[in-house]
Amino acid sequence: MALRSVSRKSLGLAVGHVRGLQSFSLPELPYDYGALEPVISGEIMQLHHQKHHQTYITNYNKALEQLDQALAKADSSSIVQLQSAIKFNGGGHINHSIFWKNLAPIREGGGEPSKASLGWAIDTQFGSLKALIQRVNAEGAALQGSGWVWLALDKELKKLSVQTTANQDPLVTKGSALVPLFGIDVWEHAYYLQYKNVKADYLKNIWKVINWKYASEVYEKENL
Repeated sequence: MALRSVSRKSLGLAVGHVRGLQSFSLPELPYDYGALEPVISGEIMQLHHQKHHQTYITNYNKALEQLDQALAKADSSSIVQLQSAIKFNGGGHINHSIFWKNLAPIREGGGEPSKASLGWAIDTQFGSLKALIQRVNAEGAALQGSGWVWLALDKELKKLSVQTTANQDPLVTKGSALVPLFGIDVWEHAYYLQYKNVKADYLKNIWKVINWKYASEVYEKENL
């Protein structure tokens, strides 16, 4: 399946094998659960990682196994029916695997603005980092229901782009040329235990732990 090969190659997702099929496993975080406090509590990070992300992986592997069986039987109805589960759970795995890399503890440079070419591109296109933050926060706050807000590189236009995706749709569903530099999870499970229903405060504070170093590395690699 194309989604499996793309996610494995470009995102470095943990991959194993079950009954001869590729299967996905929960990636380790590059920091402790409490390392992002006080911006994001250790309790939220542990639940988000161990419960929510793991559930997407479990259901993704299950759907892929069912798809393999349906393909072997040429069961067209089941093949079509499984697409939504693959998109939702596979997207959840892809999105969260990016999200963990998008964050860094303050003591390890989290929140420190990019001084590389990404910083220059942000100033050129948005006027300033402050203007970008305001744009992203406005898009995230306006997103109805659950979803994600992204800073992306459009490889075809060679421009930065702010995008939103609903539910667990990965950014690739908005266009194959879009490369995620960072994404902010605006599902309630990402913030509710700490911020309750004040999503705006979560969006305001998460910039203190954004991993601009990682975003800059992706930008440099993909902006060729």
